Amino acid sequence: MERHIQVPLCEEDARLLKAGDYVYLSGTVYSARDAAHKRMKEALDQGKRLPVEWKNNVIYYMGPSPAREGRPIGSAGPTTASRMDRYTPELLDLGLKGMIGKGKRTKEVKDAMIRNGAVYFAAVGGAGALLSKCIIESEIVAYEDLGTEAVRRLKIKDFPVIVVMDSHGNDLYETAVSEYAEL
Repeated sequence: MERHIQVPLCEEDARLLKAGDYVYLSGTVYSARDAAHKRMKEALDQGKRLPVEWKNNVIYYMGPSPAREGRPIGSAGPTTASRMDRYTPELLDLGLKGMIGKGKRTKEVKDAMIRNGAVYFAAVGGAGALLSKCIIESEIVAYEDLGTEAVRRLKIKDFPVIVVMDSHGNDLYETAVSEYAEL
């Protein structure tokens, strides 16, 4: 099914999405990668506030290349999501509703997604230049010293993704393999 969804993402919308749905996201998401996740974990462990309120928000695992003149951002393709898996359940428990990346996730992440009514979207790897055309604004909001790994607020319009793991535990990576094997 093809859907157009506004982000931030409420739990009701997240729970309606099913593995295999084609989705076009519009609104605000945040980028964060390994170094930013590590900093956020350290902040939480020290009882400090995070730089972004994650409730109902979506993280895009991405570190952009420098923007060309007249563009808000450079190439902006997805990073392998499993690199953030050790930090993700805690962010999901804080209300994070969606993640955009590529590749499989751990059982701990999947369990936290089910528990919290969240979804995992896949963006097409290798298509960063095309995906960047769906990003209409980019602003660093935390950890500027991390360069490309700084946390950015991104305004997106019709950003194409596929639901690969839904809030009910369905995993397109698993079902697609099973369906292929049956052929």
